[in-house]
Amino acid sequence: MSQFSAFFKENSSVDITEEVVVSERFKDEDGKPILWKIQGISEERNKAIRKSATKTEKGKGGMKIPEIDPDDYTTKLVLESVVYPNLKDAELQENYGVVGADNLLNKMLLSGEFATLLEKVQELNGYDQDINKVMDETKN
Repeated sequence: MSQFSAFFKENSSVDITEEVVVSERFKDEDGKPILWKIQGISEERNKAIRKSATKTEKGKGGMKIPEIDPDDYTTKLVLESVVYPNLKDAELQENYGVVGADNLLNKMLLSGEFATLLEKVQELNGYDQDINKVMDETKN
């Protein structure tokens, strides 16, 4: 195999997953923290997430300016990356009294736990810097 062919789709690893401890509050029957499974996402999917988190604001002179909602973007990025637990599970959502994976995640995790999960998602997706810096660079 030539070095160049290493870049071919069939030769690249597409299943980038990792198991991480997000919270010490969710334990198995042995009292050990339950691991969450997260996956990497493609830039194609990231662009779609970023676009869905972008709203158009009116600027000076009625000019329309795209603005990314950082909370919406990070939540959607995390939701796209979490494989386990299944945050779309109706029974789990019902147990927390919410509808929607985003609402479940917000109700289920403490703010520091969400920050830990976001950090792990960023690392797995190759971000070596703060997501807000990445979003600022993307806007420019």
